[in-house]
Formats: sequence, structure tokens, C-alpha cells
Amino acid sequence: MKPGIHPEYKRTTITCACGAVYEVGSTRENLRVDVCAQCHPFYTGTQRIVETGGRVERFRRKYERYQAQERAGAGAGRR
Repeated sequence: MKPGIHPEYKRTTITCACGAVYEVGSTRENLRVDVCAQCHPFYTGTQRIVETGGRVERFRRKYERYQAQERAGAGAGRR
């Protein structure tokens, strides 16, 4: 490492919105974060796939209509 060009590396505290506190090394001081490993849904196992606005169901209906048109021969020119 070249002397005089790197920021100072020191111990700092990271505080999560859930209340968890971590001591780490960083070039910044006292960080606040919204999620951490203790409260993030992926790590806690509470992750859910949320279907917003029925997008999956709308796709299924549209795909079923398309398949019906293909079976009837109406979709032959759409490729």
C-alpha cells in the first residue's frame, strides 16, 4: 500500500432498525441500516412470493386464450 493515500480504517458500529448492533472495521463511522441478517426475510425464513395485482392469474388467462386460438388455427400467422 502506498502511504498517505488510503482512508483511515477503524472499528465502527453498525446499528440496524431492528435493534441489532454489529462491531466491524470500516472507513466510515457509525452506520445505520434498515435490514440485517437478523431481520431480513431471506435469512429469517419468512420470505414469501407475493403476487401483486393478480399478474400470474392474468398471464394464465391470456396464455389459455392463446392456446385456444392455436388449436382453432387462428394463430397460424402470428409467428
